Amino acid sequence: MKKSYLIFAVALLAAIVSVSAVFADGEKTLVVGFDQNFPPYGYVGEDGEFTGYDLDLAAEVAKRLDLEIVYQPIDWDAKDMELDSGTIDLIWNGFTIQGREDDYTWTETYKEAGQIVLVAAKSGIVDLKDLSGKVVAVQTDSAGLAALEDEANAELTASFKDLTIVPDYNQAFMDLEAGAVDAIVMDVDVALFQIKGKDDDYRILDEYIQKEDYAVGFKLGNEELRDKVQEALNEMAKEGFISKLLEKYFSYDSCALAACEKSAE
Repeated sequence: MKKSYLIFAVALLAAIVSVSAVFADGEKTLVVGFDQNFPPYGYVGEDGEFTGYDLDLAAEVAKRLDLEIVYQPIDWDAKDMELDSGTIDLIWNGFTIQGREDDYTWTETYKEAGQIVLVAAKSGIVDLKDLSGKVVAVQTDSAGLAALEDEANAELTASFKDLTIVPDYNQAFMDLEAGAVDAIVMDVDVALFQIKGKDDDYRILDEYIQKEDYAVGFKLGNEELRDKVQEALNEMAKEGFISKLLEKYFSYDSCALAACEKSAE
């Protein structure tokens, strides 16, 4: 009798697990991995909620695909582990294609950007040559770091007194204000957002370290989800949704999505 009860219990447990798995597999969510300290693309708003240009784009895509949007903040240097493990479905947060072309499955470029140098206004630093002998900060595993490590910028990077790797740009700004670093290499849009209304305190050098393109990154080979997201983005561009969102978050038109250009034809 005990053996029969045991067999029944095992069978019941298996059934419960099976049903749970069905519900888990049937969850219609789009889990977006992003750096929550990367405004205006993804950050915590004044109301304590996640917001940003990329997150608004992702939310509209999820709506059109009849999926529930889930924002998942991640450590930027752990993004590959999060994507490979299935914790997130994609990376959508000012994600630079250059240098990563073969590492992910990508959408088309939806935004042009670039890496610049930000300094204190009274630093006396006016061009890249003035960075010689200076301490420069950059975010870990970022496009800025990749740009500085690129052979094209080898001479510039070698001229620094030190290259300080920070976990995020909030830390970089604190270090700059404290005088621990002399300059920050960062995304131009993030810099413009951070120094808005503080033009007397900061200066952005005219010369770019690197121009770059942003796209949505998926686990290599996940073309099915990529194609669905791309189709939704194309529709949003043609309907003018992306143009309106650019006006909300940026003071200039820097849309590079191919569909944006097609919609204007």
